[in-house]
Amino acid sequence: MRTRRAAVVFIFVTVMLDMLALGLIAPVLPKLILDFLGGNMNMAADWNGIFGTVFAAMQFFFSPVLGVVSDRFGRRPVILLSNLGLGLDYIVMALSPIFLGRIISGITASSIPTAMAYIADVVPKEKRAGAFGMIGVAFGLGFILGPAVGGPLGDISPRLPFWIAAGFSLLNWLYGFFFVPESLPREQRQEFTLRRANPIGSLVLLRSHSELWKLATLQFLAYISHEVFTIWALYAIYRYTWNQTTIGISLAVVGVCTAAISGGLTGRIVAGLGERRTLYIGQFFGAVGMVIAGVARTGAVYFASIPVISMWNISFPAAQGMMTRRVSEREQGELQGAIQSLRSIAFIIGPYLFSRTYSWFIDPKHPFHVPGAPYYLAATLLFTACLLATRIEKQKPAVAPTEDVPDVIAPDVVGSGTVGPLTEGPEGERL
Repeated sequence: MRTRRAAVVFIFVTVMLDMLALGLIAPVLPKLILDFLGGNMNMAADWNGIFGTVFAAMQFFFSPVLGVVSDRFGRRPVILLSNLGLGLDYIVMALSPIFLGRIISGITASSIPTAMAYIADVVPKEKRAGAFGMIGVAFGLGFILGPAVGGPLGDISPRLPFWIAAGFSLLNWLYGFFFVPESLPREQRQEFTLRRANPIGSLVLLRSHSELWKLATLQFLAYISHEVFTIWALYAIYRYTWNQTTIGISLAVVGVCTAAISGGLTGRIVAGLGERRTLYIGQFFGAVGMVIAGVARTGAVYFASIPVISMWNISFPAAQGMMTRRVSEREQGELQGAIQSLRSIAFIIGPYLFSRTYSWFIDPKHPFHVPGAPYYLAATLLFTACLLATRIEKQKPAVAPTEDVPDVIAPDVVGSGTVGPLTEGPEGERL
């Protein structure tokens, strides 16, 4: 029991430090791209989308491989590899072209899917929504400090946050190397096969149950919608002339809202309304918040959209919990790899879709000037996902639990939030 509690604490620290590192560079990267392009906002928007697409393409091909590797060799080596890879990636980005750094981090950034599988290993099915909420709290805490510090550091030197981010990621790797236990027993491991490891083959699992496929479809729309935040910083620079410090503060507010909702509200909402209702209510709030962001004529109203959008956090753990109930214990790593493949497809499409939409609607050559158009598009997709979620049937777990797992997280201790829509980053680390 004590060992497993320590393991869950490690996952919490891993995600928090990863998000702290990501948060440090979040306010800086868009401005760095803009400076490289001589202040050309249209080109910066397009290249910002290209960087996101390249990163997602790397994840699409490599995340399923690492997910199946974790089913074969355990979660620990994959998480350690990810932490080390991200640390080296930030060093590369501090010294050389950003494009190369995005390729490296796209290959190695997989700690979140593996962390989700780790949680599924040690927590009973009925409490996984609460356990996934721990990930949301960690995201929030990391993203409170990271952007608030990274913004002012970026105003000093655009390269400085990358060095500090590298330090946090490498510190995380050292912590895991010395203290992390393995969560997957040897008797529950599966053989490595190319069918399960390839990005298309991994999606077969999502089609194995009709309700699982429905959940995957509506989550796919949500993942695409999430990519509107690729333009968060560039939009604020263009429309409200924010500097990197202000952008950092706005992202820190995102972290505060994420932690508060994940740790304080979501568990109660899931307990009171159930996972299915929580899923579509969260998506509804996300859609409304995006409309507010799109119509905002002042920075204050743009800020006000953050807590509304952050209520979207309640839908992600509900979806995760519902999906893990529909596969066996031996397939949790494969499921998380498949979900990551689904995310990666959305991440390939989303950044360029929203960046290009933004670029087109702010181009003075075109007849329509609608800077908020990307947010309106995201709201439409989310409203569609919300309607689909109302059609998900209540269903018993497809596979009964193979063994009793000790209760490591009390429902009154950890809320059931998860990766926040505004803060989900590379592994999900999307911004």
